[in-house]
Amino acid sequence: MKQIIQSFKTGETILEDVPAPKVKAGQVLIKTTFSLVSLGTERMLVEFGKASLLQKAMQQPDRVKQVLDKVKTEGLKPTMQAVFNKLGQPLPLGYCNAGKVVAVGAGVHEFAIGDRVASNGPHAEYVCVPKNLVAQIPNNVSDEEATFTVIGSIGLQGIRLCAPTLGETIVVVGLGLIGLITAELLLANGCRVIGIDLDANKVALAREKGVIAINPGEGTDPVKAVTELTDGIGCDGVIITASAKTDEIIAQAAKMSRKRGRVILVGVVGLNISRADFYEKELTFQVSCSYGPGRYDDSYEKDGKDYPLPFVRWTEQRNFRAVLDMISMGRINVSSLITERIPLEEYGKIYHNIGTKDSIASLLQYPENSSDSSTVKVTDATFTAGTGTVGIIGAGNYTNMTLLPALATSGASLHSIASASGVTGTALARKYKIGNSTTDYKTILAEPAVDLVMITTRSNSHAGIVVEGLKAGKHVFVEKPLSIDRKGLDDVLEAYDGKKTLTVGFNRRFSPHMVQVKKVVGDAPMNIIATMNAGAIPPNVWVHDMNVGGGRIIGEACHYMDLIIYLTGSKIKAVCMNALGVNPQSNTDNASILVRCENGSTGVINYFANGSKEYSKERIEVFSQERTLITENFQVTTGYGTKGFSKLKTSIDKGHASQFKLLVDRVKTGGAPLIPFDEIVNTTLASFAAIESLQNGAWVNVL
Repeated sequence: MKQIIQSFKTGETILEDVPAPKVKAGQVLIKTTFSLVSLGTERMLVEFGKASLLQKAMQQPDRVKQVLDKVKTEGLKPTMQAVFNKLGQPLPLGYCNAGKVVAVGAGVHEFAIGDRVASNGPHAEYVCVPKNLVAQIPNNVSDEEATFTVIGSIGLQGIRLCAPTLGETIVVVGLGLIGLITAELLLANGCRVIGIDLDANKVALAREKGVIAINPGEGTDPVKAVTELTDGIGCDGVIITASAKTDEIIAQAAKMSRKRGRVILVGVVGLNISRADFYEKELTFQVSCSYGPGRYDDSYEKDGKDYPLPFVRWTEQRNFRAVLDMISMGRINVSSLITERIPLEEYGKIYHNIGTKDSIASLLQYPENSSDSSTVKVTDATFTAGTGTVGIIGAGNYTNMTLLPALATSGASLHSIASASGVTGTALARKYKIGNSTTDYKTILAEPAVDLVMITTRSNSHAGIVVEGLKAGKHVFVEKPLSIDRKGLDDVLEAYDGKKTLTVGFNRRFSPHMVQVKKVVGDAPMNIIATMNAGAIPPNVWVHDMNVGGGRIIGEACHYMDLIIYLTGSKIKAVCMNALGVNPQSNTDNASILVRCENGSTGVINYFANGSKEYSKERIEVFSQERTLITENFQVTTGYGTKGFSKLKTSIDKGHASQFKLLVDRVKTGGAPLIPFDEIVNTTLASFAAIESLQNGAWVNVL
């Protein structure tokens, strides 16, 4: 299928061939008929992409600080590689879509095949959208009109926050697409509406709709005009839908408001607010968040859990329906806003001059016949089984920034990559010359030429896909953890017969630093202190969800459990974990884990999220027979009391490249698994035991 994407690195906007998405549980697959180009939002994205690296940095000072912190801890070269990898990721454009349902996922009962619907899907011939971001189109509303649903909801949410009553005077600053719809919705609400914009055409269009429209470019002072139009009282509310860097708009909004008026920001403007302006009138200021309640809440948007109507009357989906109802009843006329209709293949007529385009609403029209194939061929390479041919399932940050750069020197032949949307997978396929991009990972499992399947999806899917890969007769690599729960591990144990290898991404044991430490200390009993200064991750990120990411102890601290097994040459016998806080929960990322090994060795794993980013991210200390070895950030290992060894210095090397090179060689030539299977199982059980220990407040036996 065709989809419009944009590069943050160059600003180039292209119509890309990508695989069509597969319908997923809780989602709806839609064949697009029309989509609306949000000229304001998409113009900003395109202009940001075209900016130089310095200009990008000036626009995002908070990101610059993050980059500088990363330079301090990891060095300049890996930091710049990470920055350029991030900038190289494509961005799907668009969020105002209308079309017809062609498939519904499990758990979706609100929609049926053939329904006409509006959604926040991107500019693509097929879109897969969570059910709470989809609304059915009334029979008397055209698909063209329905494309205004989502953008109309942005304006409607601003109105709901303003809470206007019949007869009040509301000023709308910025008469672009959102502003014009906002003004018309306010008129339908019985308000007196004053609109302000510098564009004469938009001012004229607003006047045709019954708005008292003002153009400051013609010499009219907006504050004085609003004051005169309200008999010196000032307006009851101001809704700002403009996009400008100046602080003048917010200042004018305060000055034109009556005492105890409301100022709502929907657009993007400078926010250097004068306290005196707001203090003297006791004004209310609020920023509106997109389409309404539910936005950016994964439980609502991705998991499909609706808010109860008696308590949250207007969610984003209910706002969608309200806008469609207003169009259906003729209360707002969005057809008058359509400036042009452009066939998808001629998208350049919109985007190639988007910075200067004089348009209100541009619609993209989609062909009736479009490919719904879940796989696209990216290169003409041929592949043969037994030659280290790899299929990758997952195209997230780990694949982009770690896996693929390391595989580039491994000698692997890259057959296919699977991603949920098809966009990121296709971009990575082009960059790394991968043969195919797909949205159906099962095609990789069924491909005879693929020897090794590499799984880098979210943690809750690991065990299930591992089982599928083993049953398909593939060697399997899975990024840690192997499983987030005992059931998943039991399923893997049942499927694993030893005929094919199973490797988990415990890369640190392959670092030259850990190889050197093991060589020096040998098999003698030892004490190990392993500290990960992991840094905080916002609580709403999926890794914290015990049902999705498994939490950071199961998902990340398992690295050090494996490392202890490797260095001591002994399995973990028992585990005890204590967490920071008076009422620690099982889902912690500030904990100390005590470990006992079968051979008498002991370990302490400190996994902390509350440390400074200026300090080393990882530190390993090994004590054995009057010898001490300390590894800092996998850059420097220093030996004390170690005859024949004093220091090893490298760039940061956590063992990824070595692990993948050894793995591909093993797949080609055969041999024992890189990591013994019983050690992988022991690590997984030890991570579960740590959580159980925290819950029970006692040591937990693993063996």
